[in-house]
Amino acid sequence: MKTRRTVLTALASLTALGVLTACGSGDAATETVGTEGKKTGNGINLSPDQNRVHTPKVDALAAKLPEAVRKRGTLVLGVSATANPPLAFHATDDKTLIGVEVDLATLVADALGLKPEFNPVSWENLFVGLDSGKYDAVFSNVTVTEERKDKYDFATYRLDDLAFEAKKGSGWTVKGPEDVAGKAIAVGSGTNQEKILVDWSAQNEKAGRKPVDIKYYQNTSDYYLALQSGRIDGYLGPNPVAAYHVLSAGQTEIVGKFSGAGAGLQGKIAATTKKDSGLVAAYAAAIDHIVENGTYAQVLKRWGLDSESVTKSEINPPGLPRTKN
Repeated sequence: MKTRRTVLTALASLTALGVLTACGSGDAATETVGTEGKKTGNGINLSPDQNRVHTPKVDALAAKLPEAVRKRGTLVLGVSATANPPLAFHATDDKTLIGVEVDLATLVADALGLKPEFNPVSWENLFVGLDSGKYDAVFSNVTVTEERKDKYDFATYRLDDLAFEAKKGSGWTVKGPEDVAGKAIAVGSGTNQEKILVDWSAQNEKAGRKPVDIKYYQNTSDYYLALQSGRIDGYLGPNPVAAYHVLSAGQTEIVGKFSGAGAGLQGKIAATTKKDSGLVAAYAAAIDHIVENGTYAQVLKRWGLDSESVTKSEINPPGLPRTKN
């Protein structure tokens, strides 16, 4: 679990290099870190007082839930404890979970007449919790894949996009493998974006171009420090994280955006539940409802993710192809 000291130390480090500055978020009372590390009333809300968007219960949606969940009155949810803003992270009190995943899960629980109960755990334990029946759902930037569909049911709620981030004013645009030939690009180890970058590098070599100089760092703050100091040309990561950083820092820009599923398929992020749990239809209906009543759009706008919106929830759509052995 990230401590308040860890979060604020990372923010202070970025601020010292001019990587993090304050900007408007649309929230009234906010607690943020400004250009000198001070709290300011005009920035991204990191405080526990979130003014979270809510929606009323809809009886017809609640009726879609299994009786045991309805009677219990809670929706037990898994979220990643190591996610980066704006997905799911801790507020400045080191207790309150905030972020787009938390806000959307809360709306779904509201519409179903349930109280959300969040459990922040490591990535692998999200699926352990689903397998054991501990969690009713996971809202944690989970991409639909064909392999995962063997064990889980999905109700989509956001597009899965990746983004290349570079220093502001770079004059660089990434449209395909040739645009990263010979470039130093940072990426997270073991991620889908690493797989895409490695594939692009191989394509470059096959075409007689220079390979990608792929770099790895331990923490997100390390990637951004390397970017700001010029040790890397770009960083390929989840679009929500890049969009949030561009919004909060004002020192970088997105120079290319791609589907997290690779070429030919738009990746989808989904509420994930154990296969045949009887819950996925209720989640999809609740997501459709919040899309229709506008609260969904309010949450995405709040976190700068309007471009990843969907018009309706899909149950178990085509996912990332199975890994070839």
